[in-house]
Amino acid sequence: MSLMQELGLDGSKLAARLAGARVLVVGDVMLDRYWFGDVNRISPEAPVPVAKIGRCEERAGGAANVARNIAGLGGQATILSVVGDDEAADALQRLLEADGIATSLKRDPQIATTVKLRVVARQQQLIRLDFEDAPSHEILAGKLEEFAAIVAEHDVVILSDYGKGGLAHVSKMIALSRQAGKPVLIDPKGDDYSKYAGATLLTPNRSEFRQVAGSWQDEAALAAKAQALRQSLNLDALLVTRSEEGMTLFRAEGALHQPTLAREVYDVSGAGDTVIGTLGLSLAAGMDLPLAMSLANAAAGIVVGKLGTAVCSQAELLAL
Repeated sequence: MSLMQELGLDGSKLAARLAGARVLVVGDVMLDRYWFGDVNRISPEAPVPVAKIGRCEERAGGAANVARNIAGLGGQATILSVVGDDEAADALQRLLEADGIATSLKRDPQIATTVKLRVVARQQQLIRLDFEDAPSHEILAGKLEEFAAIVAEHDVVILSDYGKGGLAHVSKMIALSRQAGKPVLIDPKGDDYSKYAGATLLTPNRSEFRQVAGSWQDEAALAAKAQALRQSLNLDALLVTRSEEGMTLFRAEGALHQPTLAREVYDVSGAGDTVIGTLGLSLAAGMDLPLAMSLANAAAGIVVGKLGTAVCSQAELLAL
């Protein structure tokens, strides 16, 4: 039995529902650059490998990768973020528009667009170089004004926090989303979750949750910590993604666990983007949270078998 049959979903009807769903993604965008090459010798200047670069790739990363996943699944995604006024921002704009994503990238001439440059040889990452700056208060204020103006036009809001400063007004965005009657899903960052109070759902991974709640010895202790955090932040739900252990959804009515569907784990980078993107799109399409979680789990199982910030396409999901 296929996953779609198991979930009681008709592929064509699901595609139609996803196509009509509108998701607003706000957060820290970045440009992921990959330089692929071969290593055949050690540098005579220092004991480091010499990579001869053969090809380069660029992908939209961070919150932009969340939007890519939504578009890849056939949904309507709008991305609202801050970038520099530079070549990397131009590249991001081109990539997002090519994927059919509606963009509102506020340009701040005082900063550089966040870029992560990875050098990869023989399917292994040799080094990653990061370029980043925090956006100015004036640009962030303008971004908040636009958020207030367009939030009602969408079905679900996703706030993707990568800790780069783009979500300085996260509490106000949560309040505006709630006032507009829109569910707000957050991929959190850092050890202070109080700023996310009142959100519909948080999606920390296992290590992020441990950083906030402390370690646990068994499932009962994990559930107690998760429910305590959910209640203290007044969340509808908390979804903890647990890598090879799958993911667990905590709500007032209890916990729901799903084992991982990954057949082969190649690269987990960007898997969290896929989870929250699929969750948000599924909720925007009118599905309940357990069903949305099943689709997110399936989509994550696909992307971890790919290199880098990858997406799950609608065809791949329906083919499961």
